[in-house]
Amino acid sequence: MPQRVLVTGGSGFIAGHCILQLLEQGYLVRTTVRSLNREAAVRAVLADAGASIVDNLTFVPADLTKDDGWAEAVEGCDFVLHVASPVHPGHVENEDDVIVPAREGTLRVLRAARDAGVKRVVLTSAFHAVGFGHPHSDHVFTEDDWTVLDGPGVDAYGKSKTLAERAAWSFVADEGNGLELTTILPVAVMGPAMGNEVSGSNGIVQRMLAGKLPAYPNVYIPIVDVRDVATAHVAAMTAPGAAGQRILVASDRPAVAMKQIGATLKAHFGEAAGKVPTRTMPDLIVRIAARFNPEFRPIAADLQFVKKISNEKARQRLGLNPRDPEQAITAAGESLIAKSLI
Repeated sequence: MPQRVLVTGGSGFIAGHCILQLLEQGYLVRTTVRSLNREAAVRAVLADAGASIVDNLTFVPADLTKDDGWAEAVEGCDFVLHVASPVHPGHVENEDDVIVPAREGTLRVLRAARDAGVKRVVLTSAFHAVGFGHPHSDHVFTEDDWTVLDGPGVDAYGKSKTLAERAAWSFVADEGNGLELTTILPVAVMGPAMGNEVSGSNGIVQRMLAGKLPAYPNVYIPIVDVRDVATAHVAAMTAPGAAGQRILVASDRPAVAMKQIGATLKAHFGEAAGKVPTRTMPDLIVRIAARFNPEFRPIAADLQFVKKISNEKARQRLGLNPRDPEQAITAAGESLIAKSLI
């Protein structure tokens, strides 16, 4: 009998790629959507992306902010991939609008999983819970690091990911009753778009291609391909060495300068990348802008800082062999152009 996996937030970017890989590997997949009115659209997106054995996919309505539906969602499941979480990078007026649903939604899913006898939950955290708010140095970030919540440049999204993950580990330690937990912490996620929604760091590529970024700030972005992130989630369900572990998911290359992302797009897409900028924004301008515009503060905090990140645990525990960032960038660009999303 095939094992059953619940994937939360089936309409999402990472969740969609997880569902694709789970179906390919013969799992029975159940996914949550806030309303069953979304089922047909999600099925269409997955079919367009090449989903196989779609009869093995079912949908249940459940919302992270409500208890309703979660017991039914996890019933009979061997594993849960809890991918769904509010995504609001940058400044928000009320941080609790992001933090509370992320933390409380995570605990809601964990309680339901524990009560249903689920073996292991794989939680999508983020590098935002590891590598922000720290002083600039040659330090190599590992799973032992946690974001400094009151450090410079930490936005509501970073706080939400950090607090939700800490709450998850505390719950499993205090109330888990044997429930296993693994957290996956990807860096900036790019790759083939799912449907007509631009998610993750594909938004950076979209803005460049659309000419909405006049110049590049001197920032460096660690990039991982969404297909590798999905592979890590699926592997983490059953890998013996993954239980009880935080696992960073990153490529082998160091963080990529924004201007290099632009250069990659220009090199691969020619005329379609005609609006991609070539100029660099002076650091002083970014710092002045950050004094008046909260959107610039995380950028200003990390100017010229190339973050070094270890992916050793993902390689050892999950057998992950990540793609080069150029593949993620070009796959994102290709899909956005093909779907006329620029």
